[in-house]
Amino acid sequence: MYSIPRTCSAPCRNRRAGKRLGFGVDQSWTPSPRFCVARFKNIAVYCGSSDHVPEPYLELASQVGVSLAAKGYKLVYGGGHVGLMGRVADAAMASGGHVTGVITQKLLDLELGHEGISELEVVDTMAERKGRMLDLADAFIALPGGVGTLEEIFEAATLTQLHYQLKPVGLLNAFGYYNHLIQFLAHSANESFIRPQHKDLILAHEDLDGLLQKMGAVEFAPLKLG
Repeated sequence: MYSIPRTCSAPCRNRRAGKRLGFGVDQSWTPSPRFCVARFKNIAVYCGSSDHVPEPYLELASQVGVSLAAKGYKLVYGGGHVGLMGRVADAAMASGGHVTGVITQKLLDLELGHEGISELEVVDTMAERKGRMLDLADAFIALPGGVGTLEEIFEAATLTQLHYQLKPVGLLNAFGYYNHLIQFLAHSANESFIRPQHKDLILAHEDLDGLLQKMGAVEFAPLKLG
């Protein structure tokens, strides 16, 4: 079972008596009808795994790793040693932080795993990898990345939207990388494909401190569909 660190105006009640599905969340959990405010200490960072990107993006990942460690957050990430993934892990470890990586056996066999982090968990499939990261983290941040990064951050957002978890989700919009995505989400909300109560589900800020502040202040409204 996973835990959801949070502080509420009244105790949040939950029921955990049902069967878990394969992507790492408890489908039987029922949130309190009252608002809950996010509190977190384990942050999953999704980001690119290529070294062949402009250097400022790699430097950004290093800065994020240093900052998260300095603030006492534990890092959860995809377990690789290349690209932004490697940079954020290296920087967090060098700054005295705790880093947990989750990687598939296939990627480990390709010598992409990071052997210098606090913990490296090896799973069989990408679905298990994503599910384990969802279990381990209390909050989710996307640094610049490609299709895999987008898939992961949108899955985390969808699970929060549907109250399978109550964990904040954010985009680190450094260098305006996510400007077009943010505009698209606003367009989706304007066209009523995203409900008004969900228009700020995926938070964004150009610097890490601002993003963490927004994520720490997020309130989860009662689930309302239809």
